[in-house]
Amino acid sequence: MAQTKHTGSTPHVLSSATVARLPARPLDAQKGDFGHVLVVGGDLGTGGAVLLSAEAALRCGAGLVSVATRAHHVPAGLTRMPECMCLGVESANQLMALLDRASVLVVGPGLGQAAWGRSLLSAAATARCPQVWDADALNLLARAPLALPSGSILTPHPGEAARLLGISTEAVQADRAGAARKLARRHDSVCVLKGAGTLVADPSGQLAQCLRGHPAMAGAGLGDVLTGVLAALLAQGLDAWQAAGLGVWLHACAGERLGVEGRGLAASDLAPVIRELLEEHSACLA
Repeated sequence: MAQTKHTGSTPHVLSSATVARLPARPLDAQKGDFGHVLVVGGDLGTGGAVLLSAEAALRCGAGLVSVATRAHHVPAGLTRMPECMCLGVESANQLMALLDRASVLVVGPGLGQAAWGRSLLSAAATARCPQVWDADALNLLARAPLALPSGSILTPHPGEAARLLGISTEAVQADRAGAARKLARRHDSVCVLKGAGTLVADPSGQLAQCLRGHPAMAGAGLGDVLTGVLAALLAQGLDAWQAAGLGVWLHACAGERLGVEGRGLAASDLAPVIRELLEEHSACLA
């Protein structure tokens, strides 16, 4: 069922009845049918962020997942996820050789704002496939505007949204709907404005809100997981609006399910539960 679209001033609420569903897979399915996600980021000291995104993309059904990160992080990546291709890149030229193989990019987790991260972001922006930008990709975008490819998704938290808009975080929080819509129009992309009551906006002004989630989700790395989920859904054929709505809802529901155990929720706890929820919502076999 396609995700419901509304254009009024009041956002529609994301629920199992309104978010998109992935189609069942045919019996002769093969990995090439479900996209190739390339996760770009992980400067020195922040390699865990790209691994969280890659694992989430893998667990949500992307056919192939690759990671482009500092060579220093490759052994840890292969140890944690032997199913993923983990590649060391030290320059934009090395990344360019990988971009043509990807159908969806994740850019930003652990990217940093130094020369290495800036060069990789500039290279990624030349790729024509849909992209999910998060974290330092958004901070760099605020400093030096770039055009995102069609069908992309931005996932700012309120502080990142404030930097992108050139206003205070308090101003963003005072009009979250307005901020999300303005970012979506400005960057011609779907905007996921994270936080309590996460909002999803598209350039035409459509707005959706997620009322699920749990305070136990207030921790490091959960945004990196969300980027991987969104990328996997794009890779499997959903458009940016559908992927954002379904991905945000799955992520929040997983946090809610795990949050009943209280404090101490780790971002890496989410991927297996998101996988379960996705199967409950969109069974792999009809």
